Amino acid sequence: MTTIDGLWYLTDTADQCAERAYHGLQEAHDEFLEFERSRRVSRERFRTLAERIRDCGAPYGAHTVVYRPAGELLLVRHEGVDMWVLPGGEIDPGEDFRGAAERELSEEAGIEADYKGLAMVTRVEISCEDYSTWGVLPVFAAEARETDPDALDVSDPDGEISTARWFDTLPEDTRDRAEIEQWREHALAV
Repeated sequence: MTTIDGLWYLTDTADQCAERAYHGLQEAHDEFLEFERSRRVSRERFRTLAERIRDCGAPYGAHTVVYRPAGELLLVRHEGVDMWVLPGGEIDPGEDFRGAAERELSEEAGIEADYKGLAMVTRVEISCEDYSTWGVLPVFAAEARETDPDALDVSDPDGEISTARWFDTLPEDTRDRAEIEQWREHALAV
């Protein structure tokens, strides 16, 4: 079946890239939690997300769950969605998932961390009208090198992130709160 705007072809190529990205993550990392999420979006947003998936396998980039030895987690305030989120974002051309996660952490919180592997992967199903595709959302685990709360420095070039903060208890308005808490219980035994 063909369409004038080529969405069928785009979804096929996006699906293939997502499959390669997922299998690459599986091969490179031994243990991580897996989740699934579905999003129904507008036709314009669907095209944007499908193009991102086609280009790198991930509709929303790569992220990091950063922790301190006592178990506090780092979150950043994303003004576009008006929620606390894990630091992370889009993947630049030529960047791998971990490289993107590290760059985004530096931009959004201004700290360095020792990466410990892949924490979780969410399979994100995207749909619009009769079209659907999927991509991966990789989240890496990292222990902060700097633990001074005053050392956090937001220099987000997109202007979406307004502040960064450490939390013992995650705020109610934390995106993906249940998954993050599940990871913390599993990985940190807090």
